[in-house]
Amino acid sequence: MRLPLLIALLAMLAPSLSPARADPSLDKRFETFLEEEIWPQAKASSVPREIFEAAFATAALDLDLPDLILPGASEPVERINFQAEFRNGSDYLSERAVGATVAGGRTLLERHARLIAEIEARYGVPGPILVSIWGRESSFGKAAIPHDVFSVLGTKAFLSRRKEMFRKELIAALKIAANGDRQVSEMKSSWAGALGQPQFMPSKFLDYAVDFDGDGKRDIWSSVPDTLASIANYLKSHGWVAGRDWGFEARFPQTVSCTMEGPDKGRPIADFVADGVARVSGRPFPEHEVAAEGHLLMPAGRTGPAFVATRNFYVLKTYNNSDLYALFVGHAADRMAGSGKLATGWTPTDALTRGDVAELQRRLVARGHDVGGVDGLAGFKTRRAIGAVEKELGRSETCWPSRALLAELD
Repeated sequence: MRLPLLIALLAMLAPSLSPARADPSLDKRFETFLEEEIWPQAKASSVPREIFEAAFATAALDLDLPDLILPGASEPVERINFQAEFRNGSDYLSERAVGATVAGGRTLLERHARLIAEIEARYGVPGPILVSIWGRESSFGKAAIPHDVFSVLGTKAFLSRRKEMFRKELIAALKIAANGDRQVSEMKSSWAGALGQPQFMPSKFLDYAVDFDGDGKRDIWSSVPDTLASIANYLKSHGWVAGRDWGFEARFPQTVSCTMEGPDKGRPIADFVADGVARVSGRPFPEHEVAAEGHLLMPAGRTGPAFVATRNFYVLKTYNNSDLYALFVGHAADRMAGSGKLATGWTPTDALTRGDVAELQRRLVARGHDVGGVDGLAGFKTRRAIGAVEKELGRSETCWPSRALLAELD
């Protein structure tokens, strides 16, 4: 293990050894930062002084949060993540995870049927999709959301890599309290600063949260109507197409290259059919979908299930920019509506770390390929770059990271 990574690991696992914790001036510098840099921005955004003071009366630096650059450390703490094992979707979409969401979702679809019908009519987003996101984000409101949002966002605005982004989110959180949607003392969030049952960042709350129950407040913490309608409003605002599916599990013949994946390579679903692509159910694609645009989606390359995705899949990705997240939401929603499990399993793949994948990405970039960023995650640009290089080397296209390919590109 390289020394900087060891230092970061010790800072994470043994907080008492962190150089930041040994610095008695850090809390004072944090107070100065809030007063001299955050308060002027808050004041310019019409946040009353009493709201600002209430927000930071008990807020404190939280050095146990991830993604911080600690004073005296040579690397961000999150670099330790590059030692984590890189996996395909077999864990994320395990039957245990999906099944629990489906079972709970079916019960809630029945319990809130009238409410969900009203939301569907207004926003055009299917109830199972809304409930699936609700389940994934907060276990239908049962997940603990324990953090003080001002401690989280204040710390990240002061010490994280993405300071500017978190400063904007901190100001947005103050505006939520100033608007009266939530008392300062009730502003609880995740460790990343996401709020309430739909896990909206504060800026997202300001833009998309709605008061659907008519009580004068946008309450995504305890109101089911506001929670579900806010999710629906977000998806509609990001382009959800009413009446379209999110996608279909399908079988792609080897003649259809996995390098044709991605939202920028759409074509009529009829063209996929002409190329021999078929739904795993054996049923034809819905008539209204055949002339519409579809996209090849292979979230694990050719080592896992494949799909013809629609525009709505990529709308789901705007909620959380992850293929597996959007797939989880869409698949769980289908299951709530009566569909079966995925027909194709996840083939075991090489044990790689995120650092290994990042190194593979660097080598792909050196060969002139666009991987979408060296982050240790195999997004669609990385997957199709892998497929392109596999073809250049005379290998079978898998569009998935492997130890053999990493060695061959050395």
